[in-house]
Amino acid sequence: MPDLDEHILQIVDGSTYGNPEKVLSYTTMSLRTIQQLLHDNYDEDISFRSVGSILERLGYSKQTNQKMLQVGDAHPDRNEQFEFIDSKSARFLRQGLPVISVDTKKKENIGNFKNNGQEYRKTGDPRKVWDHDFPIPELGKVAPYGIYVLNDNTGFVNLGTDHDTAEFAAESILRWWMSIGKHTFPTADKIYITCDNGGSNGSRLRLWKYELQQLANITGLEINISHFPPGTSKWNKIEHRLFCYISKNWQGQPLIDIETVVNLISSTTTSKGLKVVCQVDDNTYPLNQKVSDEEYNSIRLFPGRTLGDWNYIIKPQA
Repeated sequence: MPDLDEHILQIVDGSTYGNPEKVLSYTTMSLRTIQQLLHDNYDEDISFRSVGSILERLGYSKQTNQKMLQVGDAHPDRNEQFEFIDSKSARFLRQGLPVISVDTKKKENIGNFKNNGQEYRKTGDPRKVWDHDFPIPELGKVAPYGIYVLNDNTGFVNLGTDHDTAEFAAESILRWWMSIGKHTFPTADKIYITCDNGGSNGSRLRLWKYELQQLANITGLEINISHFPPGTSKWNKIEHRLFCYISKNWQGQPLIDIETVVNLISSTTTSKGLKVVCQVDDNTYPLNQKVSDEEYNSIRLFPGRTLGDWNYIIKPQA
């Protein structure tokens, strides 16, 4: 019953926890609560035991406690922002407009280094790797910037070989749009991007907003942005719908060169049909790029009426 599966996922989605490095997720809702919500929202009557069986099949499991919560009180606007993102995402999806979740996966050293996890090999024939983990400058590092498309369960990774900057982040989104997005959404005039509150796409970063203006100018799209509240990056869809599967796919396999990384990312799939495209970005992205007041004030930036520091729109310049 695919509709029933989807309804259960919709119910637990807002209360789901997960570790980006693991595939399993877990929900804070009881089986009986989900059973009641299925009845109230979808007029579907099944036993709570059947709910449990479906959750297990969908990749959920009972979990022990994990040290994943932020220290101190949660941000007072956290729940309001979650509800805003959920509502706006649903509206864009209903209209057939692209909704993407973006972030940079942690940088990886290139070379025959040990990679956590295990792989199948003949007994007594483990893969030999270097006995140290010190980076080798000549081999470099890679920064995988990911775009996860909620509309069709696809991923795109721009594999940077330089610094993880706001310019790199915007370029990654542009590359996805020009190679895939505009063909998948040929009539779209706007896009909704959800992202973390820090890093190369932080809500306070002037360069991020300036580069989004360049993105809007090139694509002609109205760029809608929402940032997750501080300390809640694990709720970003890309973490548990793309990055965790990439990590699982290459576990135990040294990332000996860039071609290996591209092949491992591109071959990442799931039983739910996830497909991933990976491209290499050899551009240089200097650090400490400054945006002048004149440049910043020229941005067609429209803060939202709800939590405008976290939700805003950038429109193309005339």
